[in-house]
This record gives sequence, structure tokens and C-alpha cells, in this order.
Amino acid sequence: MSARVQGFTLLEILVALAISGIALIVVLQLFGANLNNISISEDYVFAVTKAEAKMREIMDDKNLTEGLWSEATPEGYKIAVSIKDSQKERTQNLKVKLMEIDLTIYWTRTLIEKALTLKSMKVVNKRI
Repeated sequence: MSARVQGFTLLEILVALAISGIALIVVLQLFGANLNNISISEDYVFAVTKAEAKMREIMDDKNLTEGLWSEATPEGYKIAVSIKDSQKERTQNLKVKLMEIDLTIYWTRTLIEKALTLKSMKVVNKRI
């Protein structure tokens, strides 16, 4: 009778190392992709915050008039604003008018320009 030796063969160890290596590479790739997504998300959150602040500033203006303008922020964002009289035919006999506000914020990430648009409406008194 021969005594059986307990333990792993060289082939079993190599297969286990190969599977562990593949799993480690996949986990590291997922981690890297998540870091990239967090960075992109941070850009969107900052852009939305800037756009909402500018929209609140416009909405608080008591003397809102039609017009187009754009501006750049120190952080590299560009903001374009369009304000126009909306529903003129429906408000012509009223003391108020409806203003449509379109605000678009632009930024560049890895040579690709991104944009986000906010739209709102505001009722303002007509000037007599």
C-alpha cells in the first residue's frame, strides 16, 4: 500500500492564481470606471448649481425684459440666456405678460463640450 500525499498540485495552484488575477483586474477596472463617473457627476452637479443660481437671479429681477446675453464664469463655464415674450396674443389685453427664460450652461471636459439647459416662465407686469 502506498501512502497518499495531501496537498495541491502545481496545476491547481496555477489555475487558482490565474482566476485570482483575472478577478483582480476586473475589480480594478470597475474601480477606475467609477472614479471617472464620479468626476463626470461632479461636473454636472457644479454646472446645475451654477445654472440654478443664475436662474434664481434672473427670476428675482422685477424688471425682466426681452433679450439675449452670455457670460463666462471664472471656473470656465459659459452661460447663455434668452428671455422672450411668450403668448403675446393671449396676454395682449392683460396687465401682465408671460416671459419665457432659457438658460444654457456649457463646459468642456476632455475636449468634449457639454451643455445643460434650464427653462422657466415668469409673469411680469407690463410697462405702461
